[in-house]
Amino acid sequence: MNSEAIMQALSNVGAIITNSHIVYTSGRHGTAYVNKDVLYLHTKITADLCKLMAEQYSANEIDVVAGPTIGGVVLSQWVAHHLNAARSSGETLAIYAEEEGAGEEKKRIFKRGYDLCIPNKNVVVVEDILTTGGSARKVIESVRALGGNVVGLSVLCNRGGIKSADVGDINVHALTSITMESWPEEDCPLCRDRVPINTSVGKGRSFLEKRSTAV
Repeated sequence: MNSEAIMQALSNVGAIITNSHIVYTSGRHGTAYVNKDVLYLHTKITADLCKLMAEQYSANEIDVVAGPTIGGVVLSQWVAHHLNAARSSGETLAIYAEEEGAGEEKKRIFKRGYDLCIPNKNVVVVEDILTTGGSARKVIESVRALGGNVVGLSVLCNRGGIKSADVGDINVHALTSITMESWPEEDCPLCRDRVPINTSVGKGRSFLEKRSTAV
């Protein structure tokens, strides 16, 4: 499945939103959005895409697949599943990292005993959408802090043009890349033109709540 076919598959399940006013996790505003939550409703396409992610690695060499909550939980399970199907022996485990802290102090932490699965292991980090790369980078940092070896970062979509240097010099494997123009809130032409903010996806709802509180 090439990049164009992947984009069509995402579009077929309604995971591509265009011509809207979106507030992204980074705080920037834009007109388009990849709605991975809609994708996860459809197990077959999710499984198929995760198989493509798994095929980027030699199955016997990967001990652990790790992702950030929430979407990374689904991806880590499916990617590990396909790696296990391709292994000749042993098992690839699936784990996830949770948020802890706030603001610049926010980190990704492995809890529930998952931290014990990482030392001296080869780890693939998975993420759904790369915008700034922040969540994936924090997972990579956490894996390294626990003594794990990060083999690569695999993502469904790289929409922020994220490079290896942006995520700790780890190879980035993206199934597809989309260029989506975005702006800081103060420069957003959609805000200037009073285009209603989409509150169904992204951070639109919380953005409006914070703005109303500030007023």
